[in-house]
Amino acid sequence: MAKAKMAFVCNDCGADYRKWQGQCSECQAWNTIVEIRLAPATSARAEQFSGFAGATTGKVQKLADISLDDLPRFSSGMEEFDRVLGGGLVPGSVVLIGGHPGAGKSTLLLQTLCKLAETMPALYVTGEESLQQVAMRARRLQLPADKLSMLSETSIEQIAAQAEAMRPRVMVVDSIQVMHMSDVQSAPGSVTQVRESAAFLTRFAKQTGTVLLLVGHVTKDGSLAGPKVLEHMIDCSILLEGSHDSRYRTLRGNKNRFGAVNELGVFAMTEQGLREVTNPSAIFLQRAEDVASGSIVMVVWEGTRPLLVEVQALVDGSSLGNPRRVAVGLDQNRLAMLLAVLHRHGGIMVGDQDVFVNVVGGVKVGETSVDLALLLAIVSSFRDNPLPQDLIAFGEVGLSGEIRPVPSGQERLREAAKHGFKRAIVPKANAPKGGIAGMEIVTVKNLAEALEAM
Repeated sequence: MAKAKMAFVCNDCGADYRKWQGQCSECQAWNTIVEIRLAPATSARAEQFSGFAGATTGKVQKLADISLDDLPRFSSGMEEFDRVLGGGLVPGSVVLIGGHPGAGKSTLLLQTLCKLAETMPALYVTGEESLQQVAMRARRLQLPADKLSMLSETSIEQIAAQAEAMRPRVMVVDSIQVMHMSDVQSAPGSVTQVRESAAFLTRFAKQTGTVLLLVGHVTKDGSLAGPKVLEHMIDCSILLEGSHDSRYRTLRGNKNRFGAVNELGVFAMTEQGLREVTNPSAIFLQRAEDVASGSIVMVVWEGTRPLLVEVQALVDGSSLGNPRRVAVGLDQNRLAMLLAVLHRHGGIMVGDQDVFVNVVGGVKVGETSVDLALLLAIVSSFRDNPLPQDLIAFGEVGLSGEIRPVPSGQERLREAAKHGFKRAIVPKANAPKGGIAGMEIVTVKNLAEALEAM
C-alpha cells in the first residue's frame, strides 16, 4: 500500500510547506498552518484540469474573430446589484459574495433567484440550511416560490450531476466552505477542499455558460476566508457590509473582470428583505438640526457616481503622554500625516490633543478627496467654530500644503447643488468654467487659503 502524501498549508494565504511551523513565512500569521492529505494522482484527475476556462479543446483564434454575441448581459432584477456587477450578470461568470453572519447574503441571493426564476431556469443549492428553512424565509419575504428549483447537497459531484441534467442559467451555492469532493481527503472548509471545490464549480460554469454565485465566509478582520487562490479563480468578488444596529447594507465590489471595482450599492433591510436605496446621499445626509462644530459634508466618488457623506471630528485636550488618533471609516495613518501638514503649513498644532474622526453612516472612504474636508472639520472642532450647513468641500492635500485636484470635480459639484448646497471649497483646478447655478464656488490653492475661506 502506497504511503499517503501529506502537506502543510496556511489557511490564510494558501502557502504550503514541507513540515509544520508555528508562523507562516508568507503572511506572517500564527497558528494557521494545518496538515492535509494529498489526493493520489490519477489520469481521471488530470483530465479534470483540462478546459478550465471554457472549451475542452484548445483552438487558436484571432482576437477580432472572437464573437461576443453569445455572452449578453442580463439583469439580476436589482439595479443596485447590477451596478456593482458592472451592468448585470454575464453568462459563465463566477461571483463570490462574502459578508459577516447576518449581513443578508442568503436573503439577497434568494430574492434575486426568485425573480430570475420567473423567466429562466434557476437553481439554489444550500449546504448550511435545510430546504424548510429556506422555504420559511421565502414565505416571510413574500417571494414568488413556484418556479425556483432547490437542492440541499454538499457533494460537488452530486451538485454538478444535478445541474448538468437541469441546465440552469443561474446557480447559487451557499456556501463554498461546506462543500466537499470525494477524492480530496480532508475535511470540508479546509484549504484543499475549498480550493478544489471552487475550481470544479468554476470549470462547470465556464463550460456550460452558467452564472455561478458563491457565498463565502469572512474572517474576523472582514476579509474572505479560505485560500487566496480562490480570489484569482473567480471573476467578481463582492462584500456585503453592514452592522447589526443599522438597517442599511452596502454592497462593494473588490474585484470585477466585467466592470469597475469599488462600485457601491446601498440596500435597506426591511421585513420584506433587502430593498434598494436609489439615492444613497439622502440617507447619509440626515444631519442634526442644531449646528455643531466639527461637522462638514464631503463629496466622494464611489465607482461611477458621486456620494455625499458627512464627516465629523472631535478635538479634545489629552491627559495622556501620547494623544490618541482614532479614525472610523478613514485611514488612520493618513490622518496622522494630515495633522502634521496642518501644523507645518496651517499653523495649527494639535499635538497635545486627542483627535477623533468618523464618517457618518458606516461608510468606508479610501480616496484622497476627503483630505480637505477632514482638515476643515478638525479645525472647526479645535476652534469650536461651527461650519455652515450648506457648505461642502473636497480636495487632496499634499505634503507641502498644496490643494490638489481630484477626478470628476464638476460631477461632484452638480450632485451637491442638486441636494441644496450653496457654497463649496474646492481646488482651483476643479472649478467649472461656467460655474454651477445657485452655488458659490471658492477655489483654493493651498491649505492657508482654505482655512481663511472656511
